[in-house]
Amino acid sequence: MRLARPLVVLALVACHRAGGLPGGLDVRTEPHAPDWEASIPLRPLPEAPLGVEADWKKVGVTPEKVRLGRWLFFDARLSADGTISCASCHRPEHAFSEPTAVSTGIRGQQGTRKAPPIVNAAWPVYPAFFWDGRARSLAEQAKGPIENPVEMGNTHAGAVRTIAAIAGYRRAFREAFGDERVDIDRIADAIAAYEATRLSGGSAWDRYEAGDESALSPLARQGRDLFFGEARCNACHLGPNLSDARMHNIGIGYEWRPGLEPRDAFADRGRAGVTKAERDLGAFKTPGLRDVSKHAPYMHDGSIATLEEVVFYYVTGGNRNPWMAPEMDEIRLMGFQVRAVVAFLRALDGEGEAESAPAAFPR
Repeated sequence: MRLARPLVVLALVACHRAGGLPGGLDVRTEPHAPDWEASIPLRPLPEAPLGVEADWKKVGVTPEKVRLGRWLFFDARLSADGTISCASCHRPEHAFSEPTAVSTGIRGQQGTRKAPPIVNAAWPVYPAFFWDGRARSLAEQAKGPIENPVEMGNTHAGAVRTIAAIAGYRRAFREAFGDERVDIDRIADAIAAYEATRLSGGSAWDRYEAGDESALSPLARQGRDLFFGEARCNACHLGPNLSDARMHNIGIGYEWRPGLEPRDAFADRGRAGVTKAERDLGAFKTPGLRDVSKHAPYMHDGSIATLEEVVFYYVTGGNRNPWMAPEMDEIRLMGFQVRAVVAFLRALDGEGEAESAPAAFPR
């Protein structure tokens, strides 16, 4: 017997509408449009997830903002030395995550955390962003890396000066916001609009839940039943993006040794670094599992190499510590059951998030 059908995310690859787009310029009607602009025509917004009301106005998303945000997302000129963009760490080919344990910023500096995936980050609208939940919106999140000295190493004022000095960007801001004013809030708003349209759906799991019995292999079906049943993965991984968007201590980064106070045994304090509350030590946001096979290595610090190792980590109960999440109670799975859960996780690869860098940038 199946569990109640989860919300299923649909993601449609954007295609051109016939004719112009209301409220914005359709560059196909302008034969003298600059080549950088003509390389990214305005596109319609993608369909919203099933079961979630499509209200792009509520989250401030328009085709003009998305086009501007796509340029900004891939433009390394936002960084202090012109070498790092949002896409340097949130790589489309890895479902907007990265294949390294931690992120690398300007001058080869390495951070202490792996870039979290942004696919489906806006549906439903989640209450917190970053691994430690310190940002309350996608737009607020977009501002952080720009002025982080290890990431883009710029200042908000410096990024604004660079973008405002580019005539093509001033035109794009006018189309997106009604005038040519460039400020950090508008930059972040446009990047967030683009990120909000990075949706993934149509996975084998979605097709199975929609009634296609052949969409999942027998092993993946067994893994699905374990995921939502005996393995209790859905204690934290639930909803359309398979994340509760809450912070949990699962023991990653806890390195206690004799003579060391437990509170000092975390390589990264996690949520406690934001709240200053001891109860939040080692707690990090539950990542979504859409396209998870493309996100290796795993965890906030990239410390686990494969999905198989991730499942074994949960089976063994993780690195026990005084602030461990109650959801981390040890579970008992056999080796073939671990393989089944992994088969189900691989069946979460979807469609629609594929993207590539713009062929040209505003100048």
